[in-house]
Amino acid sequence: MTTQQQPAPAELTRLTHVTPAAALDDVVGILERDGAVIVEDFVDAGTLAALRADLRPGLETAGYSESGYDGQKTKRLSSLFQRSPGPMSSVVLQPQFLGAARRLLQQPTHMWIGKVRMEVTPSIQVSFTQAIRIDPGQGRQPLHRDDAMHLWRHPGPPCRLQLMLALTEFTRENGATLVIPGSHHWDDERAPAYAETVPAVMPAGSALLWPGAVYHGGGANTTDTPRYSLSVALDLGNLRQEENQYLAVSRETVQTLPEEVQRLLGWERCPPGLGQVETQDPMLLLELTQQELSSRPRGANPLM
Repeated sequence: MTTQQQPAPAELTRLTHVTPAAALDDVVGILERDGAVIVEDFVDAGTLAALRADLRPGLETAGYSESGYDGQKTKRLSSLFQRSPGPMSSVVLQPQFLGAARRLLQQPTHMWIGKVRMEVTPSIQVSFTQAIRIDPGQGRQPLHRDDAMHLWRHPGPPCRLQLMLALTEFTRENGATLVIPGSHHWDDERAPAYAETVPAVMPAGSALLWPGAVYHGGGANTTDTPRYSLSVALDLGNLRQEENQYLAVSRETVQTLPEEVQRLLGWERCPPGLGQVETQDPMLLLELTQQELSSRPRGANPLM
């Protein structure tokens, strides 16, 4: 597409919708131009039903957040591959999502080892999964960039591609995600404004895709029914520990170590939120079960 490197037009009032039959080149072009695209029928009816069945019980028992950022009338549930492994695999392997992530993120780079110039292409990894229930009365979420988790600077190459799958219909009234088209082209000095947003209105089973540099936030739910969704982020694989300490050192061993060593091994949430478990500090998981962690009230989010 000849316009894919250009900012989205300021008058854009509706995000582009495509079907699963759309060519990957077109999906990537829309993402590069607008910063967001909606794929209708992203999952089939069976997968959608299975996700609802697997995730709703956990959302019912999940605690509300104590922070305005996460939403005091919003419930969040993580560890989705543990809770719904088969359906979640279908989500992350959807060709337009995975294909666009590979195309946008896996850009070759090079390094010198002695006098040998080596070309290297980074991997990608699942960085974040979360089911979300926005209840009636929840206001708008503060607008933010998700790659802020890595303190990423702009402009620059993307480090994340994220999706929001509508488990129920997204409307203006029930809290459809608000997106600022073209904001992935902005630098870090320009602040976002709600007046610049476009709601991601879409049927259940559709998915919103956006790079981590796009300003967005959950909308307000002014209806009398909850809005259900789930989100998955794919990040560059080099944004991680060189040695996987979570597999190398057992939880039982970690529990015997000094607290400072526990945190150095990765059992700590790095501001503004990296390394969380059920959106909370993983140090709590050394004393609590994951079920206990998921059902307790969420603490204040370090972003706010």
